[in-house]
Amino acid sequence: MMRDQKIALGSRLRHCKNVMTLGVRTNLSDYEDWQIALIRQSDVIYYPTAFYADIFDTMGKRTFPSYHTYKYTQDKIKQTALFNLLEIPHPRTRVFYGNHQKSKILKHFQFPFVAKIPRGSALGRGIYLIQNKAELAAYNRLTRAAYIQEYLEIDRDLRVVVICGRIIHAYWRIARPGEFRTNLSQGAAISFDNIPDEGLALALTTARLCQLDDVGLDICFCRGRYWVLEANMKYGKEGFRQAGIDFYRLIDEMIENGQL
Repeated sequence: MMRDQKIALGSRLRHCKNVMTLGVRTNLSDYEDWQIALIRQSDVIYYPTAFYADIFDTMGKRTFPSYHTYKYTQDKIKQTALFNLLEIPHPRTRVFYGNHQKSKILKHFQFPFVAKIPRGSALGRGIYLIQNKAELAAYNRLTRAAYIQEYLEIDRDLRVVVICGRIIHAYWRIARPGEFRTNLSQGAAISFDNIPDEGLALALTTARLCQLDDVGLDICFCRGRYWVLEANMKYGKEGFRQAGIDFYRLIDEMIENGQL
């Protein structure tokens, strides 16, 4: 058995030469004995998935990404609470639970505003620009918890990927005409021009304060300041590809250099 073998459970690093990906088994007995032994003896387990991250944390075993990072994956409600407590600039947002609270949305927000599916949504799906009562009613039927956010009039945002306190990559995502979402999956374009130092600094500060060690932060400039819109732990690799960055080689080098 290779005692120094680096292992991952999730598939994120499946193309990395320095990491053996074991896959995710919800029943530990489905792993072979040598695989369980590797899991037990490994100093760090890469991409343990949300299922195992808290288990390994309880065992005192280090993971990458960190347990803290997994706690906020695809949970906009928790992210908003964390950003507000840490005084990280974030659009004004409220959560309304159930029909009684939802009936008060228009007491707090005026049209237009943004409504999101608060948990599990990605790739720009589950994000809506609400401009009238009919659209609000349609959105409210989709989710028990209404996640309502003020609308910032922007045509782009800055995606900044931070790994272990280091900016790995940054680029603008520019929305296509007539679309308010800046997700690449919704037709946005990538630009590497004029990346602002202030936006990068906010990304670094946010990752550090929130203890997120593998994150793609979405940051925009509006009303004379920079805002953190969201933290994405399952960010895509298209921006890396267009910049000519081999994500897997990058991770391999960071592992070889003891950075991960």
